[in-house]
Amino acid sequence: MCKHKSIAAFLLFSALAVPCFAQQESLLIGPGDLIQVDVMDTPEMEQQVRVTDDGSAPLAYIGSIHVGGKTPAGAAAMIEAALVEKKVMHKPQVTVRLQELATQDVSVLGQVKTPGTYSITTPQTILKVLSMAGGLTETADRTVTVKRRRSSEQIKYYVSNDSKQALTDLVMVYPGDIVLVARAPMVYVMGDVNRPGGYAMTTNDERLGVLQVVAMAGSASKTSMQSHVRIIRATDHGQVEMPIRLDQIEKGKQPDVLLQANDIVYVPFSWMKNVAMNTASIAASTAGAAVYVVH
Repeated sequence: MCKHKSIAAFLLFSALAVPCFAQQESLLIGPGDLIQVDVMDTPEMEQQVRVTDDGSAPLAYIGSIHVGGKTPAGAAAMIEAALVEKKVMHKPQVTVRLQELATQDVSVLGQVKTPGTYSITTPQTILKVLSMAGGLTETADRTVTVKRRRSSEQIKYYVSNDSKQALTDLVMVYPGDIVLVARAPMVYVMGDVNRPGGYAMTTNDERLGVLQVVAMAGSASKTSMQSHVRIIRATDHGQVEMPIRLDQIEKGKQPDVLLQANDIVYVPFSWMKNVAMNTASIAASTAGAAVYVVH
């Protein structure tokens, strides 16, 4: 537990300490945005203008240029062309930067501790935005989706348990974006175990074997029939049963079995205590099962 808290604290500090990143050219200029226009070696032509509702930028020397829906680089190219066309400059080198976005909220939804809308006026790292929402819940899927408001592009970012990996290729979140955190895939251990229920697959590789998840369930009871354990798996053709010998796997005489999302590991009771449970009834029992987290 202390190790996980240390990693979380390091990630939070690192996210807050990361300097402002260069703007990504996938970000489009929109109405109400404040843009900075610079012309190389011509400081007197530096200007800041706010984009009008129709997407135009009223600029000195050349008049209004429609920059709405353009990237900063695309807008710069249009301004260069206009300067040449109006014979203001022969070979201008223009840069355009987004200084302030009109929409100043980001929505963080799903499996975070305090989902809601948060105010940001400049691009922020995904880790900082998640920290504003209280961080991920214990049952959160670590693959987070960022949906761009202006382009409808969807970007995936994996919040790794490893701090070095988590800080690599950080995704930037812009005002107006939506951050979606889904629930992690689940597997279930039912029957004669000490702690039956659902287990969130929140390990870095999202790989769980039967031995690991049965151990998380407090191990099979002494009264269980470990020779008649079965995995219930949903397929395109309905639910199928896969019989396994848990007793043989524990002794190393058979290989462990990797589980898939929504698999059910059913450990039968002994002959004396056994209650007839068919596949449908076992699957139905998972609906009200307690949910635990695999660390």
